[in-house]
Amino acid sequence: MQEPQSGPDRRMFLRATAVTGAALTLGGLPTQVASAAPGGFPDYAYVRTLLTPSQLKYNPTGEIIFPTVRGVYDKLASPLGRYYLYYAPHDAPGGICLAYGNSLEGPFTEYPANPIVSNKWAPHYSVSHVSSPHVLWKEDVKEFWLYFHGENTTTRLARSQDGVHFTYDKVVLSTSMMPSGTTETSYARVFRHDLPSRGARYVMLFMLNNTTNHRDICWGWSADGRNWTFDQTPLVRHSDVGAVNVGGPHLLTRNGSAYVVYNKDKESGGDLMITEVGADFSRRRHLGVFYNSRSGPPENGRSAAPSFGTDHGVPYMIFEAGERLQGSIAVARG
Repeated sequence: MQEPQSGPDRRMFLRATAVTGAALTLGGLPTQVASAAPGGFPDYAYVRTLLTPSQLKYNPTGEIIFPTVRGVYDKLASPLGRYYLYYAPHDAPGGICLAYGNSLEGPFTEYPANPIVSNKWAPHYSVSHVSSPHVLWKEDVKEFWLYFHGENTTTRLARSQDGVHFTYDKVVLSTSMMPSGTTETSYARVFRHDLPSRGARYVMLFMLNNTTNHRDICWGWSADGRNWTFDQTPLVRHSDVGAVNVGGPHLLTRNGSAYVVYNKDKESGGDLMITEVGADFSRRRHLGVFYNSRSGPPENGRSAAPSFGTDHGVPYMIFEAGERLQGSIAVARG
C-alpha cells in the first residue's frame, strides 16, 4: 500500500508532531500526534463516509452500527485486505458483517457472504437479532475473538483464526450477572489492559440499561478474556455528564493513564465524550467533549461507537454517524 500523499496538510501534521511529541496508543499501536483534544488526544476531523446501507448487498434493515477496525496485514498470511472492518445492522435480524480494505480512509469492499454470524446458530442460540461486533486480536492464541450481543440481554464470544469464519464459544455477559432490575447488557468492547491488583489482563466496557430506562457505562475484568468479574456499579453514569443515555464505550491509553471515550444520545448533544479512569480504573475525571458531532450529514448531530487505529502512523477514528438506526459508518483523521 502507498503512503498517504504528501501535501501541505500532511507536512503540517508531521511538523506539529515533531514539535509536540505527544505519545498515544490507539488500538494497541504507538504513534506520535499533536495534542489538541482533552487528555492530549488528536483533534479528529471527519474525512468521508466508508459504508452506506443503501450501497450494501446485505442490507436487511437500512441501518448499520458499531464499527470495529482491525489491522490484519501482520497477522494473516493472505488477508483480504490490510484492514478488516466489522459492523452490523441492529434491528432484526441484524447480522455480524465484514468489509475489507487497504487504507483506513477506504475504500472498503463488502464481504460477499455477509453476514458472517447470523441470529441463528444451532445449537447455541436462536434470537431476534445479533449486533455490535467487537473483535479482539488474542495474541497468546493467535485468534480473533468476536464479542457481540443478541438479544440485548446477552453478550457472546466466538473465535476465529482467519477473522472470517468463527466458532462459537460461550456467553460472557448477561443481565443476570448485574444488579436486579438490569434490562440490557450489550455493546461490549474488550481490551488488553493489565490490572495487577485484580489479577486481570483484559477489560470489558459495555452499556447497561435498567428499569429507569437510562443507559450507563459499566465494566468488568478478566484474566483470560472468557471468564469475567463485573463491577456492580456504573463506571460512567448518564447523570455524570448531563445525558439521558451514554453508550458505545472505547478504551484509550496515554502517558500511563486510561480513558473511556463514549457517546451521548442525540437529545443530550450527540457528541463523543471522554472520561479519565486511570490505569487502575480508580479515577473518574470527566474531561468533556472528545469529538463534536457536526450538524450536517452524515453525522446530523450524532456520532457514536468509535473504533480507533493507525495507518502509517496517522491516527484514525471510525465511527457510527447519524441518527440512531438511520446512520452510516464514517472515518475521521487526527
